[in-house]
Amino acid sequence: MDKNIATLAQLLDAAGTQWRVYDIGRRIAKIDKTTFTKIENADIPYPFPLQQHAFLAIQFWDPKASKEPYIWFLKLPLDEQSKLIQASRNHFASMVIEALGTQLTGDDQQAGQLDNNPYVFTPNANKRAAFNALMKVELNQPASIYYEHVQLYFSGKLGFDDWQSLALQGLADFVMRLDKDQNEANLITALSDIPEDVIAPLSALLEHVAISTVLAEALLHLGKQAVNNEHTSLTVHYLRAISFAPATGLTAQLIDCILVSPLGQQTDVQLTIAGRCWQHLQQPERLHLYMDLVAQNKTEPTLFAGIFADLVAISTIRPHVLALLRIENRSEQLARAIGGLFK
Repeated sequence: MDKNIATLAQLLDAAGTQWRVYDIGRRIAKIDKTTFTKIENADIPYPFPLQQHAFLAIQFWDPKASKEPYIWFLKLPLDEQSKLIQASRNHFASMVIEALGTQLTGDDQQAGQLDNNPYVFTPNANKRAAFNALMKVELNQPASIYYEHVQLYFSGKLGFDDWQSLALQGLADFVMRLDKDQNEANLITALSDIPEDVIAPLSALLEHVAISTVLAEALLHLGKQAVNNEHTSLTVHYLRAISFAPATGLTAQLIDCILVSPLGQQTDVQLTIAGRCWQHLQQPERLHLYMDLVAQNKTEPTLFAGIFADLVAISTIRPHVLALLRIENRSEQLARAIGGLFK
């Protein structure tokens, strides 16, 4: 690696590019450059660890050119404290320099040499669509050709049963443009009428958006209905859709409603809470109740250990999870599950 280039940030700067970094593991979330520098220097843990890795999207472009931005989707390993393993980062950077030097833009054929890089990964279809839609918004580019058809659908003009013609990219463009036209109002009106075949991909896109309080309230109402009807899949969809709402009290309401219902014992629901709503588990009583239910899961005996490892890796949740090890008034199932962690 070039002695003057010690980090990815320095490499991108040396190439004369403009660049942005996003977490794309748990949800698509921008990481500011100051935080990214601290992550690269291992000064702080990675804030959104997933499976002991940092899943990153790095977008960069030549400010003097009009070409589309380049994107690296990277999966970089983390240590036991969720800090970046710098040797792996250095390995990736050295491979980039070997393939491209510091000329990162301009030669698409050369850039293709990185496709088989061990640190490069391909996000799932939902995240690719959401990230593409978000980039178009941030770069003031037009939406895909599928966007207007989705707008028509949510306006009710096509009939809500005519969902097969909807394209995932069009849905993503719509979700990332809820503040345009009448998109949000139309969505709220349509929510109770659209079939689950639309709600499923819609929720997988909404989980990346800081939705309005009005939309969150509508999702909470429908989520509580799904819980009362013991409809597991719909409950999961509404929970995902509301998970990133700035009105955190509304998301917490839905979680609490779930945890005191029979659905709180369902594996898919438990996984969704850990994977999408981890911030809400900083509340000790809620975390205790949640982990107690996970410990009682009879269909997935290894689930407790997996969720414990997932949550303890997140620096904001770690002290609360570790506090469970010392708590006295715990159920027999929770005590047994905790004991199993040390066998």
